Amino acid sequence: MSILVFSVYLATIKIKIMYKNYLKPFIGVVILTLVISCKIEPQAIEYGKDQCSFCKMNVVDKTHAAQYVTNKGKQFKFDAIECMVNYISEKNEEDIALLLVANYGNPGEMIDVKIATFLISKEIKSPMGANLSAFLLKNEAEELRQKHGGQTYTWNTLKQKFSEN
Repeated sequence: MSILVFSVYLATIKIKIMYKNYLKPFIGVVILTLVISCKIEPQAIEYGKDQCSFCKMNVVDKTHAAQYVTNKGKQFKFDAIECMVNYISEKNEEDIALLLVANYGNPGEMIDVKIATFLISKEIKSPMGANLSAFLLKNEAEELRQKHGGQTYTWNTLKQKFSEN
């Protein structure tokens, strides 16, 4: 009986040592990885490499690209703003943490859709043919609208226009 008790005691000590030396750090690494992987921030678009989540074309145009990030940190990148608008029309926007579009006035810079002014003008071509561009400053969009024609929109009025089509 005492040998059995002693064996159980040794097994318990081995498990505690194993937990302390191996499992505890492993569990910490797993938790850290989960926390890091769920960051809600955009990743840089790799132009020429990333594919559009909607049409599957390569994202190459720095003046018309778009992306969104879900509340869980998942990235979706688009070659044109109209691709993102069409893609999210099928989604619950409450699950989206960030919606970003390329600033036409500063190619490669991404801006939040809520502060952007959108311009649809036949004179400014976009990759998928909707002729849709975004601007950080409303006066930049208005200047190009006066020069090239077209119509300006806010994010909400733009979504409404695309839902009617």
